[in-house]
Amino acid sequence: MSEDESTTFEAHRCPNGHLTYPGHPRCPECAEAQVETVDLADRTAEVVTWTTNTATPPGVRSPNSLAIVEFTVDGEPVRAIGQLTEDAEVDIGDRVRPVYAEELRDPDAGIREKESQEWDGYRFEPV
Repeated sequence: MSEDESTTFEAHRCPNGHLTYPGHPRCPECAEAQVETVDLADRTAEVVTWTTNTATPPGVRSPNSLAIVEFTVDGEPVRAIGQLTEDAEVDIGDRVRPVYAEELRDPDAGIREKESQEWDGYRFEPV
């Protein structure tokens, strides 16, 4: 994967304007083919809910706080779930921004071959 591809955080849009993350071959709302992407990496979102997991899988930090966040793009909402940055404290309604992380978990801790998975992605940081 190129550096540009690995640093995008893309929602997918159908011709009717509905957004989904992650993308699907067909829009879950209207069944139209999804035809374009919108990069969410430079946008802010609102925390819908969050939780902290203390019984994490191998290679995932503990405790590991996760949030469901909602972006608004051209008046359309789209939700995503992801880790919060370390030591981030949030409440419902707080604003967060995506922050790129090269490793969301330790590739040496899993049972799969490192090359068979992607380890990077985005965490959410309070604004």
